[in-house]
Formats: sequence, structure tokens, C-alpha cells
Amino acid sequence: EVQLVESGGGLVQAGGSLRLSCAASGFTFDDYAIGWFRQAPGKAREGVSCVTSSDGSTYYADSVKGRFTISRDNAKNTVYLQMSSLKPEDAAVYYCAADIRCSSIKMNYWGKGTLVFVSS
Repeated sequence: EVQLVESGGGLVQAGGSLRLSCAASGFTFDDYAIGWFRQAPGKAREGVSCVTSSDGSTYYADSVKGRFTISRDNAKNTVYLQMSSLKPEDAAVYYCAADIRCSSIKMNYWGKGTLVFVSS
């Protein structure tokens, strides 16, 4: 059974940092791209970042470039999202997702999400 489990969310002040983790199981992790998405109340889901399986290329939404860093540890079947200089508009439920390729719209497998609050 494919499982993606996010952790690391919480409350942080604006300007602060958080590191989210996505622990994967049930599939060949090395063969899959892993993406991070977020959804704030009343807003559409947004693709935040993605890391490929092949060469570890990374992609970022313009809204997070220079502030967020995605990385993967294939030995631990885990992907991280280091978030810095957080803004109130970064508050959302953050989901990780897996698929053969990165997509900013839809990926095949999803976690249940972790909540990030950013206070101003």
C-alpha cells in the first residue's frame, strides 16, 4: 500500500522557518518524483515545489522561490521542504504527492497533509 505521511507543520511567526517532511512507503521511492502542494481556506490547491526522481531537479512556484528548498533522501525514503522567511500567506495545509513526473497540477499518490500556521 502506498503511503505518504507529512509531518513538521505547526505555528510559526512571520519571518520564521519550518521544515516539513514527507515519509514514503509502499513503492519504489527512487523511481518517483515527489511534489509539495498547499491549500489555504477558500483557495485553490497550489503546486509549491517538486523534485524529480531521475536527476533530482527541483522546481518552485514563483511565490516561494528563494525562500523554500526541497530535497530528497533516497536512503530514508523521505523528502523535505525547508521553508524560511515565512509569510502569513504561506499558511495552508501542505500535502506531499508522488508520481512518475513532477506536475504542478495533479500527481497520483497523496498524503493527508500537515497544517502550517504563520502569525503576523
